[in-house]
Amino acid sequence: MVSLVCFTLAVNAQKSITIEVTNPTNDVRKDQPVVIGLTPGNDIQSAMVVVDGREIPSQLDDLNRDGIYDELCFLADLGKKQTREYTVCFYKNGEPHIYPFRVTAEMLLRNPKVKEKNKHDFFITEISAPKELKDPYHLLHHHGVAFESELIAVRIYFDKRQTLDLYGKKKPRLELAETQFYTTAEQKQEGYGDDVLWVGNTFGLGAMRGWNGSQPTLVENVSYRTQRIVSYGPLRTIVEVEDRGWKADPRIARINMTVRYTLYAGHRDIDVDVFFNRDLKGINFSTGLINVKGSKEFTDNKGLRGCWGSDFPSGANDSISHPRETVGLGIYIPDQYRVSEEPANKDNYAFVVSPPKDRLSYKLAYTSANETFGYKSEKEWFKFLKEWRESIENPIIVKRHDE
Repeated sequence: MVSLVCFTLAVNAQKSITIEVTNPTNDVRKDQPVVIGLTPGNDIQSAMVVVDGREIPSQLDDLNRDGIYDELCFLADLGKKQTREYTVCFYKNGEPHIYPFRVTAEMLLRNPKVKEKNKHDFFITEISAPKELKDPYHLLHHHGVAFESELIAVRIYFDKRQTLDLYGKKKPRLELAETQFYTTAEQKQEGYGDDVLWVGNTFGLGAMRGWNGSQPTLVENVSYRTQRIVSYGPLRTIVEVEDRGWKADPRIARINMTVRYTLYAGHRDIDVDVFFNRDLKGINFSTGLINVKGSKEFTDNKGLRGCWGSDFPSGANDSISHPRETVGLGIYIPDQYRVSEEPANKDNYAFVVSPPKDRLSYKLAYTSANETFGYKSEKEWFKFLKEWRESIENPIIVKRHDE
């Protein structure tokens, strides 16, 4: 039954539906993403989600940028074995409701003529660079698109590495607008976070790469590469890295690959979805984690792998301005995409992966030991990784009931 609150405001509603969400576990589950696919060609302009007679934040997203919303998402809080009903009203008019932002993303085109921090760049949502441009890395401030939740922040290098580089927070809050990944000494004193990982040519945290039969290959020899912000909040941020005309394997023609990263509010884990422009069954790629210097490895030999280690994020021994940082990293590769788990080497903990058809997916997570709210030892982090896998494999149950 449509709630009284929703009914009162639904005079112009296109449609109202009920979403039943169940937590099948004995663990309390907070900020659980509920994603509702919308009918192609719809004329939805706004929406409202109601539970227990009150409105909660929701988000409409146009994933393919055709001007029509493709999905609505909201976050569910559930007790042990609890089931809750959410009413969703869709409207043909109005604008999406405005809610407090719990995630954000930014892409900043450099303007070197202006030197004042936070005022020298232009905010953009998409950029493409042809193969003739030899140094796209320096086109953008912080060298690529960046995105964050209250718990973590990531930037993706706009070059052949496409590496995920990590920012460690001390407090759970949004910080990119203030620090733009380059924290000043004054901001550090005020408790802001900072870059916590040196990545070089490694995977960093889960970069998607080619595979030549014995080692990862960088995403080079492309016609052009693109980064874009699909959505920057308030509940989830979605960014994409696209490579067109990539000669990923000498046995096949050039391909197009789009890697989509989705980060939800309240989460330190990132969903990675990789889309190809044709069936690539039998073609191998790679991903994995950087082998942080001196790190301890965790693996369950079934697709879950992690490490805990410390290094200087600048790549050099600079204990004054950039002291040694300790991080915990994690990656989860579902069985249907995992070809092999490669032995650790000095650079990476690698997986060979392959799409069953034209797409594959995996998940990433990390923590910084600087967090006041996170994990302080390899024992704690590896325990989290095992619990993370359990939560992935026992997701909430979502049932849709159309009115």
